[in-house]
Amino acid sequence: MHLIIGLGNPGTKYEYTRHNAGRLAVCAFQKSAKFPNFSENKKFASLISEGKIGTKKVILALPETMMNNSGTAVRALAGFYKVKPIDILIAHDDSDIVFGSIKISFAKHSAGHRGVESARRALKTDGFWRVRVGIQPSAKKHIPAMNLVLKKFSTKDLISLKKITKTATKALGLFVEEGGERAMNACN
Repeated sequence: MHLIIGLGNPGTKYEYTRHNAGRLAVCAFQKSAKFPNFSENKKFASLISEGKIGTKKVILALPETMMNNSGTAVRALAGFYKVKPIDILIAHDDSDIVFGSIKISFAKHSAGHRGVESARRALKTDGFWRVRVGIQPSAKKHIPAMNLVLKKFSTKDLISLKKITKTATKALGLFVEEGGERAMNACN
């Protein structure tokens, strides 16, 4: 079984902000994999969609907590489904990566990302997979995360975001079908 969690902030106010890039990637994967629509599960403080890829059961989750409290949902989900951290993939925004790129990593520190840090504390390890979706507008001029994450994507960015979520969808599929190393090699 695999647990794929898309971090972000709930609600329409935040839906197309850069901080929701991971959440948007998991939503794109849900549609691409033809999983059922997400439904609210208060026990997990999340929206949930369950399905199979081949013979492997996959739980998709979108925490309904604010980003910095994502660990509440991560702990509840991992505990209930008894999923080991190595079978968990967390998709999230990353202000150190240029918009248009993704990077898959395993067992890396949070680099100050509070949603990832909350998940790390909840799991009591950093031994889980991550799809890091770049949100930094330019490689030439770095904008600090605190000035960037709550900015909405521009109309032009939303067009590019479709390509990015397609790449992330491929990475998530490879993670389930062939493992994290294969996804990393194919998508980084």
